[in-house]
Amino acid sequence: MSEWVPDEATTRLIRKYAMQNALEYDGKGQAGSVQGRILGEVEALRPHAKYLFGILGPAVEEANLLWHTEGAEAVKSVLESEAPEALEKRVKERRIGLPELPNAVDGEVVLRFAPNPNGPLTLGHSRGVIINSQYAEMYNGKMILRFDDTDTKIKRPDLKAYDWIIQDFTWLSGKEPDLILEASARMPEYLTHANEFIAANHMYVCTCTAEDFRELRVAKSECPCRANTAEKNSELWRQMNDSDGSLVEGDAVVRVRTGMDNKNPALRDWPAWRIQRAPHPKVGEKYRVWPLLDFQSAVEDHLQGVTHIIRGKDLMDSTRKQKLLYDMVGWKYPETLYWGRVKVHEFGGFSTSQMKKDIQSGQFSGWDDPRLPTISALRRRGYDAGAMTKFWIDMGLTQKDISVPMSTLNSLNAKAVNAEAPRLTFVREPVSIRLDLGDGFESPAKVTLPIHPEHLDKGVREWPLGEGVIKVKIAKEDFTSREERRLKDFADIGIKHQKTIHGWESEIIRTERVGNTPIIHWLPSNMAKPAVLLLEEEGELIAAEGLLEINDYPVGTVVQLERMGFARIESNEIMIWTHS
Repeated sequence: MSEWVPDEATTRLIRKYAMQNALEYDGKGQAGSVQGRILGEVEALRPHAKYLFGILGPAVEEANLLWHTEGAEAVKSVLESEAPEALEKRVKERRIGLPELPNAVDGEVVLRFAPNPNGPLTLGHSRGVIINSQYAEMYNGKMILRFDDTDTKIKRPDLKAYDWIIQDFTWLSGKEPDLILEASARMPEYLTHANEFIAANHMYVCTCTAEDFRELRVAKSECPCRANTAEKNSELWRQMNDSDGSLVEGDAVVRVRTGMDNKNPALRDWPAWRIQRAPHPKVGEKYRVWPLLDFQSAVEDHLQGVTHIIRGKDLMDSTRKQKLLYDMVGWKYPETLYWGRVKVHEFGGFSTSQMKKDIQSGQFSGWDDPRLPTISALRRRGYDAGAMTKFWIDMGLTQKDISVPMSTLNSLNAKAVNAEAPRLTFVREPVSIRLDLGDGFESPAKVTLPIHPEHLDKGVREWPLGEGVIKVKIAKEDFTSREERRLKDFADIGIKHQKTIHGWESEIIRTERVGNTPIIHWLPSNMAKPAVLLLEEEGELIAAEGLLEINDYPVGTVVQLERMGFARIESNEIMIWTHS
């Protein structure tokens, strides 16, 4: 059979998928991936696969070169003019990796993430930030960060948490929210709606005790307060709000008139407002009554035109409550999607309130203690926002409860940071040994190491060794064995385990590695500086002392410690362990 030559249509197809692949993989398109897409679209080309693979290489190289020289926008421009369907379909699918939202209109989607600011965000919160932000980007929509801060007692807001959450949100999503709201600043709107709903008999003031109402709810019996006229409810509502009124905390609540015969007890005349006499850190004692979350959130979602709510399945009853209210007043409820619980093995038992208590007791050093699952702690350890994004997108919106180990996130994080992480050597519990270079090395001797073994363009590290007898540092655990071992990237040595007045003696056996000589990491004394690696061991934060290779990397750099794993430089002398 003569060598196959592509026709004009196939040539266009090759160029289309080469550009698409380069765009999706940041200028690192692969011929195999391009071929797979072509054959998936045109089965008639399969008999020519051998020749196809041989001729599409230049197109892939051209696309990658365009990405690197002129940027992603130049590649997008080619696709927009030549194959806009490829840009529309493949890029969005790969970037988002999420199912389509029901009844979503591009440019009109409004989503929100609504934390209680009683502490910083945790790994669990990051799901809400990432999923909602990704959907807002997918549909060119609006992303709202709303602080649901109307509980002044049980989950009392922390003034510092507002800024912490904004910072964490921006880091996780890659940009600031389109709108930031504080529910406590929106109280006039909620009070106005409460007045209207009470006047319209959608809500009533209940003065039953909590215990009495509980019995009525179980018995599906109507509360006597349900018979109040709208005028009486309005008067009782005025007394609840009046600082000089006769009603005090616990005397009355406002309930939504849903019906006491509802099959779900949680929906039977659910409470919307209560008297709460505790100063708010933002607005002080300006208000005497505060809305419960289900009411406040329902009203605010309507006011902001929220089109889609994405949250945990444990809040299904909140949806049911709010829908009943929306139906009463003629509002359209947002489309709602749910996800199941995700338990991360290592962080199973943490809660914001418990962490706060443990910090106050001194068990943890602060919210960024490396042992905690807060975003600030994970950032301090060197985790990448992109890795967290992929972690949650891969998890998807399944309602199934899932239990996963941190190794799942660690694997994604390693891939995210590895390409940029320079290599360094850290010797824990160092032992000093003397090494005679003899005549087998150029004088003065030196060791040249890559900054990154997979990216030689990043340059090299040089260790000047000098000449004659030198001192090197190895880890205590590598010193105890009597077998030969190899100083990584240098030479095979033997340690005599006899100490002279100058220290432990060793000898160079050969420069080439022979067989499976165990490789150990090491440092020449003139390239070592004291350093501490903070890491967790059996629940305790340990300061592992040792020697770190001299470097000038700035604070915040994530490095890979030879034969150990990743760590983040926190200061000139301190590193925080990330993971292996």
